Amino acid sequence: MAVMTKKRMVMTLYSGSMDIQSHCVRIVLAEKGILSDVIEIGRHNIVEDLSRLNPYNSVPTLVDRDLVLYNSNIIVEYLDERFPHPPLLPVYPVMRAKYRLMMYRIERDWCSLIMDIENKTEKTAAAKAELIDGLTSIADTFSDFPYFLSEEFSLVDCCVAPILWRLPRWGIVLPKAAASLLKYAERLFERDAFQLSLTETERELRMTERE
Repeated sequence: MAVMTKKRMVMTLYSGSMDIQSHCVRIVLAEKGILSDVIEIGRHNIVEDLSRLNPYNSVPTLVDRDLVLYNSNIIVEYLDERFPHPPLLPVYPVMRAKYRLMMYRIERDWCSLIMDIENKTEKTAAAKAELIDGLTSIADTFSDFPYFLSEEFSLVDCCVAPILWRLPRWGIVLPKAAASLLKYAERLFERDAFQLSLTETERELRMTERE
């Protein structure tokens, strides 16, 4: 995926083709229609520019003229403030704080579990069970709202969507108690910006499911 649509100035995003945090940033770029060059970084290809720009040599890394940002939560909040339409965080401070806390929990709790799942160690089975419990525990949230605590799509939804998209890859099947979460997932996947955000590798995760 070389370029994402469609207006405003060009930024550069160094992005993992299967990286969850990179996917979150790509969704935000697409939702806001920010023109950007997306440079895909695989596990085995080394990009000298990235190691020069980011001391951690990690993805996602965003370059906006002289500004270089890393850590997905920092990047997406910067994009939301830099390009305020459509807004992806609530106006009121209390709700903004709740959304930021949820984003932090996703990064600290769920993403650490996903690392254990991806690495296929002795911790994998327990990590899958804990992730299923975590996802099921928030399912009722989507019985009352189409998106996270809101009628409007937000940065939290951008963080959750890549995880839900990858569940088949990890062999995770959610229980019936999470039915409202599965309906929420379909709403996310149907968004034009979500479809635009997918790399070819990510898109292939669900190709066999749909055939």
